[in-house]
Amino acid sequence: MADMGCFCLQCVRTQEVGVVEDLGQFKRLIDPGLHWVCWPLAGVVGRLSLRIQQLDVVCETKTKDNVFVQVAVAVQFKVITESAYDAYYRLSDPRGQIQSYVFDVVRSTVPRMELDGAFASKADIAAAVLEQLQNVMRDYGYEIITTLVTDLSPDSKVKASMNEINASRRLKEAASHKAEADKVQQIKAAEAEAEARYLSGLGVARQRKAIVQGLQASVSEFSEEVAGATPKDVMDILLLSQYFDTLTTVGANNIILEHDPATVANLQQQVGQSFLKTQGTAGSLLS
Repeated sequence: MADMGCFCLQCVRTQEVGVVEDLGQFKRLIDPGLHWVCWPLAGVVGRLSLRIQQLDVVCETKTKDNVFVQVAVAVQFKVITESAYDAYYRLSDPRGQIQSYVFDVVRSTVPRMELDGAFASKADIAAAVLEQLQNVMRDYGYEIITTLVTDLSPDSKVKASMNEINASRRLKEAASHKAEADKVQQIKAAEAEAEARYLSGLGVARQRKAIVQGLQASVSEFSEEVAGATPKDVMDILLLSQYFDTLTTVGANNIILEHDPATVANLQQQVGQSFLKTQGTAGSLLS
């Protein structure tokens, strides 16, 4: 299958072109099919594939910020049918030639970029390689279809440090958001506590107002219904009732409190003196 021929009859496969020499001198190119040659004076000395081929090149270089990276470039190329003579006779190692130009372009382009910029500019690197190869390899009978930067890999330690930087940035953002959420939560809690205390104060004020109004109504009704009863008598009864309620509450909590029947009178006297003292102080301030 390598020769694809026998003596004078030579066969060229589809998507190939054969090179015929006559006594060591180039004679002609033959297309796919069965051909007759004047053997042994002439023969098919070589066959070139017209199919698209791919060459994978891995180049090591460093970036502007002194990080060494492995750049993988895939070059797709094919032989130009009309220039098969140049492709066969002018280059002995076309793959090596392409690889050399890829090394040259990559090592002159990537060092002008920082690492992050190199990752973002893979298309620019591929375009630079494609432009250089197209201008050069066409003269040798090869057409460069496309070039692709398939991988750009820094050292494993650099990868780990980049991942740590990203992780730290994410943690910083998360901590900032958490702190902001805690701040909002504390503000809302303080506002809720202030509102609760305000409402509690309103409730206490209304409760005391209702107690005073109830006491006032009780004193008025008792004075009207009981002949000879003065408001002072009613207040004494109310104080005595409150005193007994206090004793009941204290006894329920197992607290020992000394009891004296004169306590109610002393309490009334102290309250009265306090009122008189307060009125006297207010009068002196006004004068």
